[in-house]
Amino acid sequence: MTFLSRLFRGKYNTISGSKLDNFLNNNNILILDVRRVEEFRSGHIPNAKNIPVGELSSRLSELNSYKDSKIIVYCAVGVRSAKAADILVKNGFNDVYNLSGGISSYKGKLNR
Repeated sequence: MTFLSRLFRGKYNTISGSKLDNFLNNNNILILDVRRVEEFRSGHIPNAKNIPVGELSSRLSELNSYKDSKIIVYCAVGVRSAKAADILVKNGFNDVYNLSGGISSYKGKLNR
């Protein structure tokens, strides 16, 4: 899907937990955890940045350097991250992925 078609449709991509490993070795990627701080502290994907979905709109400036980078958004099961992915796409982020099934679909080791 091209940038213009994503922008026009306001859509993001979806990625499965099994395909996430292919992206994690890329240095030019943002893993964005949109769960509450307490959830994040209980275990998160390595190198993830935590911005709860309720704070995302007011904290978008923290992510400006990732406008043209791949961003993978996740939460517990995929509902909050879908909302966050919509927010990102509508604010000009160009390569956004929602982790289907949330953190439970990730089979790697979690950081605490």
